[in-house]
Amino acid sequence: MILAVEGDWTLPHYAILRRQVERARRQVTDADQVDLHGLGELDTAGAGLLAELLGPARVARLSDWAPELPAERQALLKTVAAALDKPQAQQKPETNGFADVLTHVGRSVSSVWNQQRTLLGFIGLTLQTLFSVSLSPRRWRITSLVAHIEQTGLDAIPIVALLTFLVGAVVAFLGATVLADFGATIYTVNLVAFSFLREFGVLLAAILLAGRTASAFAAQIGAMKSNEEIDAIRTLGLSPIELLVLPRMLAMLITLPILTFIGMLSGIVGGLTVCALALDISPAMFFTILQRDIPLNHFLVGLGKAPVFAFLIAVIGCLEGFKASGSAQSVGEHTTSSVVQSIFMVILIDAIAALFFMEMGW
Repeated sequence: MILAVEGDWTLPHYAILRRQVERARRQVTDADQVDLHGLGELDTAGAGLLAELLGPARVARLSDWAPELPAERQALLKTVAAALDKPQAQQKPETNGFADVLTHVGRSVSSVWNQQRTLLGFIGLTLQTLFSVSLSPRRWRITSLVAHIEQTGLDAIPIVALLTFLVGAVVAFLGATVLADFGATIYTVNLVAFSFLREFGVLLAAILLAGRTASAFAAQIGAMKSNEEIDAIRTLGLSPIELLVLPRMLAMLITLPILTFIGMLSGIVGGLTVCALALDISPAMFFTILQRDIPLNHFLVGLGKAPVFAFLIAVIGCLEGFKASGSAQSVGEHTTSSVVQSIFMVILIDAIAALFFMEMGW
C-alpha cells in the first residue's frame, strides 16, 4: 500500500487535515510506502500532523526514503517529531496543607542547622587567624582597630546611655508599683541594681550593638564583596579575615564591656531619679542600700558576659557579609539576617548563662 501525501499542510487546512489523519492512522502500517512528491506548502502545524501520521521512527529516517524532500522541510519534520516524541513531564502530586507545613518546618530546621555549622567553622577560622596574627605584631592593624572602636563604641554611647536610663526609670516605676502593695518600696533600689548589674546593662547594650553594629559590618563587607574588593584582597595575597574581621572583632571586644558599664551606671541613675522624685528615697539612702545589699559578684557576672556577646555579634555580622552575593537584594537580606541572628544568639546565651549562674549560686 502506498500512502500519497498531497496538497498544502498548513494552519488554514488544519481541521480538515486532522480528520483525514485520524482516519488514515487506522489503516497505515510501518510496511506501507509513503509518497511525498505531491506535498505542497508546509508549516509547523502541518508538520506536527504529518509527524503524527508517519510516526517518529519513520520521520527520523526521512533522508533515506524521501531524499527528494528539501533539506529545510526534512529539518522541520525531524524537529517537530523529536519534540512530539519527548515524554510529557509528570505532574507533581497534589499535597495537602499539613504536608506543606511539615516540609517548610523541615527545611527551616535544616537551614538553621547548616547555618550554625557554618558559624562554628567561621569562629574557628577567626580564632586561628587571631592566634597567628597575635604572634606577629607587625601584622596588627592598629589604625583600623581605632577607627572601628570609634564607630562601634564612642558613637554608640549616647543611645546606650539614654536607653538604659529610660529602662531603669521604667523598672523603678514598675517595681515601686508592685512593691507598694506590700509596703516594701525601699526594695526598689535592690530591684534596679540587681537587674541592671546582672542582666539589663549588658543585654540592652548587646542588643543595641547587634542592631547597630552587626548590620553595619554585614553591609560593609557585603558591599565590598559585590564590588569584588574581597577578591582583589585575595589576589594580593592578603587574608580578608585578618584585614576585615579581626579589627572589627577586637573593637567589639573592647567597646561592649565599656558600653555595658555605661549602661549599668545609666540604668541605676534612672532608677535613682525615680526613687528620689517619686518614692522619697534620697540619693544618700539609695547609695547606702546599694553598697550594703548588692555584692560585687553581680557586677562581675554582668560584665563577664560582655566579651562573649561582643565576639558573637562581630563574628555573625562579618559572616553574613561574606555570605552576601553580588546583588543589592542579597546584601540587604544578609544584613537583616545578621541582626536577627545576633539578637537571637545574645538572648539564647544570656538565658543559658542565667541558668548556669543560678545553679552555681553566683
